[in-house]
Amino acid sequence: MLNNKTIAVVIPCYNEGTQISMVIDSMPDFVDRIIVIDDVSKDNTVDVVLEYLKKDNSSPLKLTSNLKKTISPTIYNQADIEVHQKNVEEVKKFTPIEILNQNPDQEKIILIKHKKNGGVGAAVATGYKWCKDHDIDCSVVMNGDGQMDPNELNSICTPVVEEDIDYVKGNRLIHKSAWVIIPRIRFFGNSILSILTKIVSGYWGISDTQSGYTAMSNNAINSIPLYDIYKRYGMPNDVLVKLNIAFCTIREVKIKPVYGVGEQSKLSVIKVTFPILFLLIRCFFKRLKIKYLYRSFHPLFLLYWVSFIIGTVNMYFLYHLLINFFNPNSKTPTDYLIIFIFLTISGFQSFLFAMWMDIQDNERLSQ
Repeated sequence: MLNNKTIAVVIPCYNEGTQISMVIDSMPDFVDRIIVIDDVSKDNTVDVVLEYLKKDNSSPLKLTSNLKKTISPTIYNQADIEVHQKNVEEVKKFTPIEILNQNPDQEKIILIKHKKNGGVGAAVATGYKWCKDHDIDCSVVMNGDGQMDPNELNSICTPVVEEDIDYVKGNRLIHKSAWVIIPRIRFFGNSILSILTKIVSGYWGISDTQSGYTAMSNNAINSIPLYDIYKRYGMPNDVLVKLNIAFCTIREVKIKPVYGVGEQSKLSVIKVTFPILFLLIRCFFKRLKIKYLYRSFHPLFLLYWVSFIIGTVNMYFLYHLLINFFNPNSKTPTDYLIIFIFLTISGFQSFLFAMWMDIQDNERLSQ
């Protein structure tokens, strides 16, 4: 425990048989539960973790799922009963699992096996669900490939357990070794995705959006629909949008980039690029609709939409201007050119004003 708060580490795994021992062995003593989620690995990942379960795996802290408790109804707690029932029923919306522990209430390492492959996001969601059901105060995500230094776990958890920050992300890009250690293509791709995710999520102060080394508070984990987390590599971006819609506070802490510890990248840039771009577009409009229309109307909702509508209409004039420009026998209509310039300036101004309002409104969430 840290500051009398329970700490659990969620480790999503897919074919990490060579790395998972290193991750488990290096876990700090203050960690109360290590939750390994195997996403139908084809190697010996499960067998390696099962060997740990055969050893003395007991924990002095007993944790029982709150799904087992019953709430006696009164005239004042109907809302609590509804929330509890929702938590029980939402289990069906997650990837089907099997818990391989004999006594999960008192064992430190919890081994959960997906019955079908769901992706890294689905594995993290399963781990978060376990933490939510057991009232964990601080839920950390560490990959099973050993690319996250357990010695930095304390600095990741501290803002959550001592300052009530809802979500903490490790930032590799601000570390002095980032430009040397991180492969150039990853550094560039991460930077581009981070810029786009700033606009999409509303968290304008973050710079390493793709970092998977994170800590989430109990408040945050109960504020977002865990079963709806994006199941593949766009999961960090999707989680940020969901947290922003829920008005959760966020902070980044400096961590070192770790490469060359025996990990094998399973990321295919070509396969994930377009799905993540489509995800970002969908998430952006979802955030505008839910946060700035349904929950608390804000003028930036109108300004963003005015800029999009103007941009769409302006494509008509741009098309005709280009046609006339490349046709030597035609003359560009002056009125089309004037309208195009006017719409371009108006749309750009609307977009910038909306973005400025978005930055101002979300400053309070970056702490």
